[in-house]
Amino acid sequence: MQCPGQDSRYWSGEDVFESNCPKCGQGVEFFKDDSQQTCRNCGHRMLNPKIDFGCASYCAHAEQCLGSLPPELVEAQGELLKDRIAQAMRKYFGEDTRRIRHAETVAEQAEAIAKGEEGGDMMVIMAAAYLHDIGIREAERKFDSSAARYQHSEGPPVAREILTKLKAKPELIDEVCDIIGHHHSPRNEEKVNFKVLYDADLIVNKLEQYQDAPPIQEQFDRLLKIFLTKSGATQGTKVLKKYVKA
Repeated sequence: MQCPGQDSRYWSGEDVFESNCPKCGQGVEFFKDDSQQTCRNCGHRMLNPKIDFGCASYCAHAEQCLGSLPPELVEAQGELLKDRIAQAMRKYFGEDTRRIRHAETVAEQAEAIAKGEEGGDMMVIMAAAYLHDIGIREAERKFDSSAARYQHSEGPPVAREILTKLKAKPELIDEVCDIIGHHHSPRNEEKVNFKVLYDADLIVNKLEQYQDAPPIQEQFDRLLKIFLTKSGATQGTKVLKKYVKA
């Protein structure tokens, strides 16, 4: 017996849809039963953002249905959520390509740093990376300022709304919102997840600054002492060293 929802005879026009690639923004076409597609523009393997395993909790045929799916899809639900968060960030910022690019670059740096650190939760780190500046729009609307204290106050409610709609776990939502709520201001004791996000954001902020105003060696040496993780300092050297004045 085939589930009517998976039988193409019952499909409507909404069952063939396009979703933006979280890496480059290019449209990627999906049929509703596609588990994944590869973006033709950048090659990113993108999971179907509309696949939902919620029916498995009550459907008598769940085992049969899930067994037919690629094993990597079942194992990669975190990757799917990460893609959905990236898409939600892009949608929220709309045509603000500068802030979209900043968030995506911070996410790239955070992923690289996290791989060198023990004890981190990659899903928390990536969610925080994509959403760390999500409060800027509200800060500018309410206070005509993008100052850190306004980002810290305005970011968590927006992030919570996005993550709740995406059905993220409550504990993930709480930690991500806590990170966003003070991501410019480390406390005395911080988890690895915060430290990785802080270092990634520091790298990207300095990358944007150094392209216009390259530092001298002494300034760069002082910067390296600010990083909260060894992997962050290593990654920062790798990315930023070329901008230092000889």
